[in-house]
Amino acid sequence: MNALKHKSMFDRLFDTVNLTILVLISCVMIFPFIYLFSVSFSSYEDFLGSKLLLWPSNWTTDAYEYILQSKAFRQSLLNTIFVTIVGTVVNLFFTATMAYALSRPIIGQRGLMMMVVFTLLFSAGMIPTYLVVKATGLLDSVWSLILPVAITPFNLIVMRQFFLGIPDDLKEAGVIDGANDLQVFTRIILPLSKPSLAAFSLFYAVTHWNNYFAPILYINNSDKWTIQVILRQIVVMGETTATLADSFVENPPPPETIQMAAILLATLPILVVYPFLQKHFAKGVMLGAVKG
Repeated sequence: MNALKHKSMFDRLFDTVNLTILVLISCVMIFPFIYLFSVSFSSYEDFLGSKLLLWPSNWTTDAYEYILQSKAFRQSLLNTIFVTIVGTVVNLFFTATMAYALSRPIIGQRGLMMMVVFTLLFSAGMIPTYLVVKATGLLDSVWSLILPVAITPFNLIVMRQFFLGIPDDLKEAGVIDGANDLQVFTRIILPLSKPSLAAFSLFYAVTHWNNYFAPILYINNSDKWTIQVILRQIVVMGETTATLADSFVENPPPPETIQMAAILLATLPILVVYPFLQKHFAKGVMLGAVKG
């Protein structure tokens, strides 16, 4: 009885310490978002009069109005949405189809898998990739941000393993009913793979949304820039007025509030989408537990 009592006390102490550490880590992680939010809605007087602004006394939306009046910012946001949606669809299509093909007993399967693993370990590099993009006529096109990264080898391998975990009896039942490989894939495999597809769709979408190096490398026309390039010009380069020159305001807000508002607007879409995919992650964990 004493052993159980001491064990229970130790468990409670461990839970308390663990909870305290997690709360502190959560506060550290959420603090930048609170600071971004507060500064972006603060007035010029509040920003100058406070070294650490956590809650503005005079709320204002001048920074957001200034940004949203800029055609360059709105166009970059539309470009990013297009690249994210279309790029994610392209990624899922090629990843799922190739993963399913490699999960079937096809001729040359071992050699194809070795090629996939090779690309996972060794990449072509920036210059060869740039030359390929240039030779295919994709320079200065939004498709240069989508097609060169149509498949991620790691995601392909994981999805292939997921397909291999689906019982062969289901596939054979479809074949007995007269379904071909395409029908088995679309009517049996994909519906059972919704948790996996949801997870990889989020991974691909976040990658496309946060990608800034490829647009800088391949896109020369500023009208085709993505939101991350605009953020780079505003936050890193400090070119707030030059980047948003088409926003006609007599007295523009401070550059710091514009930077915070731009970062918040660029982060918000992913934060909004994530909760809708969270249930699929939980479902995928439960399916794995039941199958295991």
